[in-house]
Amino acid sequence: MTAFSALKPKKVLFIATRQIGDVLVTTPVISQARELWPDAEFHFLGYRGKLDMLKGNPDITQTIETSDRPKLKEYFSLFFRLFQRYDLAVVTQPSDRAYFYGLVAAHQRVGVLGGHPQGLTEQDKVKKSKSKKQNAWKKAICLHTVDVDYFAQHVIAEKLRLLEVFYRNTQDLFKKPTSVTPPAGDPITPSIAGQLQSPYVVVHPGPLTAYKRWPLAYWQALLSWIVNQGWQVVLSASPAKQDLQLNQDIISLLDQETRSKIVDTAGLLSIPQAGTLIRGAMACIGVDTSITHLAAACNIPTIALFGPTPPTNFGPWPNGFIGEQPYQLRARSQTVGNVTILQGPGECVPCRKAGCEDRASSKSECLDQLEPGQVIEALQSALRK
Repeated sequence: MTAFSALKPKKVLFIATRQIGDVLVTTPVISQARELWPDAEFHFLGYRGKLDMLKGNPDITQTIETSDRPKLKEYFSLFFRLFQRYDLAVVTQPSDRAYFYGLVAAHQRVGVLGGHPQGLTEQDKVKKSKSKKQNAWKKAICLHTVDVDYFAQHVIAEKLRLLEVFYRNTQDLFKKPTSVTPPAGDPITPSIAGQLQSPYVVVHPGPLTAYKRWPLAYWQALLSWIVNQGWQVVLSASPAKQDLQLNQDIISLLDQETRSKIVDTAGLLSIPQAGTLIRGAMACIGVDTSITHLAAACNIPTIALFGPTPPTNFGPWPNGFIGEQPYQLRARSQTVGNVTILQGPGECVPCRKAGCEDRASSKSECLDQLEPGQVIEALQSALRK
């Protein structure tokens, strides 16, 4: 049982040194901290180019950007900028670097501790033992820590539990609706805005890694069906080369008439502009990636295609949900609020591995077996609501 802390910080630093989706899922804990400490000043430290998810966030006074691989000069500069300027650091990732920043910046800390799922292999046991040793010093410098559970604990609940130490009754954390705060929208580039025709569906095919990809032929079937309903399709993608190419590969499979109803915004929109685009859509369909989480936060019908990732850990959060866990670990289709999560068949689903071969470039059979008809049915059901 964690001892209650009566700390009333005047300045708090939130630390999320990972991807844009990891920044977005910190917004509920920021909102909850604001209720605890209405007069405190909140700052946020993250990687350069990853903090657009916080644009216009009413609770954040200042964002601090750093390189994902800083050189010695930048480390020194950041050290002097942060050194003991804060009463509390909220370390939302288990990395050594994030904890180092928290140690430098604040008098007190709370943080997430990494781990590995239980396994039977010797490799799993070695990883678990190594992780325990790495976590020892992190626990020693923190008021309170929260262990990652990749299968049973949702990442939103994980972040909220960082504040447990400041509640006499920890169950109070989950008695009210919890929501993710999307970034404030920016106007869409006129050249793109001029092509939009309502109603439209936003489709985001590109994940960060190949093992989260859905087959090209399935995207072809889905986009053709949407266009045949008389709706426009707006394709979204990051500026990454593989994502731009993926959209082109999908478009190349479509007939000319279907292509005329497709708007490809790949690499052309910032995150705040993507938020504006999504808010105007009738629905969003995407794989396990940050844009799908953004769509859910924008409160539109969101269809998420999940493969190896446990939805119980990283499924897009349905805004307004009350409780710690909105999802089941395994279900071909499950809808909570505005979010529908689809999974392929198989007793191994979800495995939390990097695809069937456990490497970034691997395929995932569970996604190969998640057929377009299942996605179409989910879209129809979401739009009926």
